[in-house]
Amino acid sequence: MNKNKTHCRAVGDRVFIRLDVEKTATDGGIFLPEDYAAERTTGVVESVGAKVRSVHCGDRVLFHVFDELPGYDKGVVVVREASILGVFENDD
Repeated sequence: MNKNKTHCRAVGDRVFIRLDVEKTATDGGIFLPEDYAAERTTGVVESVGAKVRSVHCGDRVLFHVFDELPGYDKGVVVVREASILGVFENDD
């Protein structure tokens, strides 16, 4: 077991989401200032509680930003299943 990596399992209707990487430039190539703080509302599901039925580990999801709680890692947030707005089908 790797002692440097934290493993945590979601319970109930909770979902742990690893946030997408913060953008440093726009899609057109314009660099964003360091103090630019856009809300990140997409990420990949890392763990789901036993009551969660609509998403699975590995799904890339869109969630309501104001319902998140900080997770065990600064790149992870915790939301209730009801806060997930959608699952991306094809993420090319």
